[in-house]
Amino acid sequence: MNVALASSAAVRRSAARTLLRKPVGARYNSSPAEKKAQDALAGAQKAAGKAWESVSKFLGPAGQKLGNLLGSYKEPLVYNFSVAREVAKRIYVGEALQPPSLSQFAETYRQIWSNATQVAYWRGIVQSGQVAQVGIYGLQAYGIFKIGEMLGRRKMIGYPVPVGHH
Repeated sequence: MNVALASSAAVRRSAARTLLRKPVGARYNSSPAEKKAQDALAGAQKAAGKAWESVSKFLGPAGQKLGNLLGSYKEPLVYNFSVAREVAKRIYVGEALQPPSLSQFAETYRQIWSNATQVAYWRGIVQSGQVAQVGIYGLQAYGIFKIGEMLGRRKMIGYPVPVGHH
């Protein structure tokens, strides 16, 4: 009985050694979906490498310093950026997305201007209680404008503050 167990263990070890010697892809037959996923991964890794090279060339010595500062985080960051770009590209193509046409822009802003200049529109907003929502949207737009202004001037402090006259 012990001979049979020892023989069985030897056969398992031999089979494991044989399996480990085979290339990874030869261990099992991969499905078409797995093959497609592996190809996509390889493509994303190649694109990540090219993207990092482009950024490094564009930034010159600063790109080298950035690469050194990122250290071991560089590869995952570049890879994740490339994967996100590929996913966005596939969604864009898959959903048949496209930027709006000039006529769509014109029609949208024409409608907004038409509503903004009609008293009946504003009366309807006040009666429905949406005036608070419109006010909040306006405040958000003003805040975003001010943040953009601060970024454009590259400083947050130093704006003239109106002082009340006594």
